[in-house]
Amino acid sequence: MSVPLSSLKVMVIDDSKTIRRTAETLLTKAGCEVVTATDGFDALAKIADTRPDIIFVDIMMPRLDGYQTCALIKNNSEFKKTPVIMLSSKDGLFDKAKGRIVGSDQYLTKPFSKTELLNSIEAYAS
Repeated sequence: MSVPLSSLKVMVIDDSKTIRRTAETLLTKAGCEVVTATDGFDALAKIADTRPDIIFVDIMMPRLDGYQTCALIKNNSEFKKTPVIMLSSKDGLFDKAKGRIVGSDQYLTKPFSKTELLNSIEAYAS
């Protein structure tokens, strides 16, 4: 039995305002509660307060990139079971492998569709 999307809190970490807004709109329409962050540092400050059920993180960000952010989340005993989905405009094997190494649960290539976004959440909302 899967959890209804309306009970999920989703964090979207991306330095692109367009991507954050797009994901937030799609997820809010699906009934999710959405928290956004502009980069890894911003996200790490918000994760402890908001305790998201699932996290989408862009790879290419200033200050703290997606790999570093994912590794920090997964190395924290409180949040290591939280699914982290990498978002990237790069679709390379190396990028996907690196994402796995730092503990990401899935990899979505931008631009992503509404279906891809919602399917990736549903895969972990059980």
